[in-house]
Amino acid sequence: MLRAAEPGAAVVVCSTCRFSAAAREEEGGQPGGVLLAETLRAVQTEDPELAGVAVQEMPCLFACKRHCTVHIRAPGKVGYVLGDFAPDREAARAILEYAARHAASDEGVVPYAQWPEGVKGHFITRTPPEGYLCT
Repeated sequence: MLRAAEPGAAVVVCSTCRFSAAAREEEGGQPGGVLLAETLRAVQTEDPELAGVAVQEMPCLFACKRHCTVHIRAPGKVGYVLGDFAPDREAARAILEYAARHAASDEGVVPYAQWPEGVKGHFITRTPPEGYLCT
């Protein structure tokens, strides 16, 4: 069930996530998660400053009541699950900007004033890194 992934800062995209609250797939038959991962990578090619965060895919993050769900993580840092995104460039840029700030932070905590507008209201959970609890 587990497969190795490169360690480091990453946005893990649920590749089986719905396209929207109302539709599993877009008109071409692609799930929203696949489209979001493709869009994240396209934004990275346009903006090399956002390329330091890996885009990884896995089936099902178990947030099935939400759509286009991602997990932002980095070793030794608090992780976050976010969802309800449109698989478009605006959402992809906001996710990657937040993930880059998360990676640059000491513990994975980005001050609210530094959150891109596009991630506000999308947080589902935060997860402490192994061996720690949040205060």
